[in-house]
Amino acid sequence: MPLRLSPTFRDALATERARGEAARPLVGMWVCSGSPLVAEICAGAGHDWLLVDMEHSPNGLESVLAQLQAVAAYPVTPVVRVPVGDVVTIKQVLDLGAQNLLVPMVSSADEARAVVEAVRYPPRGRRGVGGGLARSTRWSRVDDYAQDADRHVSVVVQVETVEGVDAAGEIAAVDGVDGVFVGPSDLAASMGLLGRQDHPDVVDAVHRTFAAVRAAGVPVGVNAFDLTLARAYADAGASFVAVGADVQLLARGSEQLAAVLAPPPGDAPAP
Repeated sequence: MPLRLSPTFRDALATERARGEAARPLVGMWVCSGSPLVAEICAGAGHDWLLVDMEHSPNGLESVLAQLQAVAAYPVTPVVRVPVGDVVTIKQVLDLGAQNLLVPMVSSADEARAVVEAVRYPPRGRRGVGGGLARSTRWSRVDDYAQDADRHVSVVVQVETVEGVDAAGEIAAVDGVDGVFVGPSDLAASMGLLGRQDHPDVVDAVHRTFAAVRAAGVPVGVNAFDLTLARAYADAGASFVAVGADVQLLARGSEQLAAVLAPPPGDAPAP
């Protein structure tokens, strides 16, 4: 029986943009624990999108597959961040059924083009053909998947270096790039301001990236766990914002619980 795949992140962004003045940024969060159960809990929280991370988290192909399956029943769009823009890694993640990719550390238009080529089948790209064996096609139950593969997959590239900021407009203009996501943490490090994502120079670089990407007619997003900064970026034109992570929420929440009756070390009264 023929099956249909879910709308992509590109579709979700376009739907929101079509609301005109009523449009708002799509709000998302990171899923970094590697746990399908935690991913499912987050999927039901009301966010627009979830980012399953393979770059800085203990996620491999099996755990990504399990998380995609766990969140599939919920009205949330899953995005998978691959660890690197490698053609083999991208092929494997797409074959798992990921429809939305975030590729980190893209600092030039040439790098962006290489990412797009890794996502597309020949003759337009270099993606290996094996969908009939994979969840991406629901084991050949999605009609004409190979012919329509570009429609089923969206690509967001991550700008997080000084060079990426300078090339942001050219990156956004690459055919097949559906969005640009700014990573202020690595950007701050690239600027010699490690750990200072809220430094005025970093914020200014984010705003300059916004302007260049939006001028190319492409949605732009940003990572902003500081909610004041997230709101400011939303007001500055971000189309999508990541505002937290499962492991961060668990760490800070558990610390707050412990602090209710258990004072932090060093705060205990002297005997």
